[in-house]
Amino acid sequence: MKKVIFTLVASIVMLHTGCKKFSEFQTDPNKSTTSTPDLLLNTVEQYAFQSTDLGVALSSRQLAFTDNVSNLQYYGWTRGAFTRYNDLRQVLKMEQVITAQSKPEYMPLVKFFKAWHFLQLTQQFGDIPYKEALSGDVNITTPVYDKQEDIYLGILNDLQAANSLITTSTPAVQGDIVYNGNMQQWKRAINTLSLRVLISLSHKENDTRFEIKRRFAEIVNNPAIFPILTGNADNAMLKFYDLQGNRYPYYNSNDLQTAYYMEETFINLLKGFKDPRLFSFADKAPKFAALPATDFSAYGGVKGSAPVNENNARTVAGEVSKINPRFYNNPVNEPSIALGYAELQFTLAEGVVRGWITGSASDYYNKGITASFNFYGLAATDISNYLAQSSVQLPAVNPLQHVLTQKYIASFMNSGMQPFYEQRRTGIPVFDVSGAGVLNNKMIPKRWMYPETELRLNQQNVSNAISRQYPGGDDINGVMWILKP
Repeated sequence: MKKVIFTLVASIVMLHTGCKKFSEFQTDPNKSTTSTPDLLLNTVEQYAFQSTDLGVALSSRQLAFTDNVSNLQYYGWTRGAFTRYNDLRQVLKMEQVITAQSKPEYMPLVKFFKAWHFLQLTQQFGDIPYKEALSGDVNITTPVYDKQEDIYLGILNDLQAANSLITTSTPAVQGDIVYNGNMQQWKRAINTLSLRVLISLSHKENDTRFEIKRRFAEIVNNPAIFPILTGNADNAMLKFYDLQGNRYPYYNSNDLQTAYYMEETFINLLKGFKDPRLFSFADKAPKFAALPATDFSAYGGVKGSAPVNENNARTVAGEVSKINPRFYNNPVNEPSIALGYAELQFTLAEGVVRGWITGSASDYYNKGITASFNFYGLAATDISNYLAQSSVQLPAVNPLQHVLTQKYIASFMNSGMQPFYEQRRTGIPVFDVSGAGVLNNKMIPKRWMYPETELRLNQQNVSNAISRQYPGGDDINGVMWILKP
């Protein structure tokens, strides 16, 4: 009888099991099957804040490539890419999860990263899809292109809203590899990004629609409402670790070891100021290997504008410095600064010079230099000796030349496209185009042409955007709205 009962129970169990769907057996009960904001935030931060880019160093006359003709170095580029929209889709996904799971503390970060990516895109191309971008789920597959001025206004308003969403009671977020969930530091980063956006609109300072001077002063003069970065500890940056997938992006890069050299005008700029950051940026030229590492005459560069064969001859002669070996030998090296305190101080100095805010431009300028030196671990005596030089001190005549030059130096191998965009906006420093290697009729491009995919898949809207912005067509020398006085 017991045997019969056992058989009956076993049959019932087997029958119940047999009714389960096959897919149910494929689910690991120990793994999450739904996205959470913290998991998405980690990915979003990595893609947004990786701001160390050799291509930027080439186009900004800080490094030179000697193996073949680099279009970035010789200003022969053509079309850009809309890959940042893939990053924005991750931000949109995070926003959807935040709404579904009632996690409002993450919403300021959604607004920040939307502003971050749209800013990069519009700076690269001009008009771009904005309001209708990322609307494929509602069947908008050919989004219209918004005007650059409307995009900038939207970015500024989103950042202002993001700031207001963070209060003293806003809980910490999870999955934050930048600020470890500290929302007050995020609040500082949000307002600092607003100042970057506003200074990029310097040609539009009298446009009443934007109230640029008022917005700039409002942030600077109300730290209780609009806090900004207070030091290098507040830098929005990615730190690297000696773990697979988390190492410095150019660790073990063969190209960086063998084909990239310091650019001559950049080297000469540092040598002219007797700037000890040179020793952190570069290695001694082989010809001068016997000299101390702190001897400025031990360093040399090649002209980014010179032909490849001419630069190769100089490297063979041992006259040229490579980048400091730490950039390819150290798996951790230095963090990648996306938005930093040094940049902020130079922006504030420019704000004073332009009359947007009151204060001492010299104080802000000195703080910016000090922050950069501290980032590279230089001694206090190095800082004081450097600032004491008359060639470094902020002059009364044409102070912006000094401010923007120091901002440029501090951007070496960090800050993404900022050094190029700052030079495009101001003309400081002068990028050399005198050599025979330069393409584009010896002109520095102003933008990238729109992606080929847009011409195939969104032809009418991209054509409308081109015709209203660039009378000469989709041209890398086209002058976008933000660059027009």
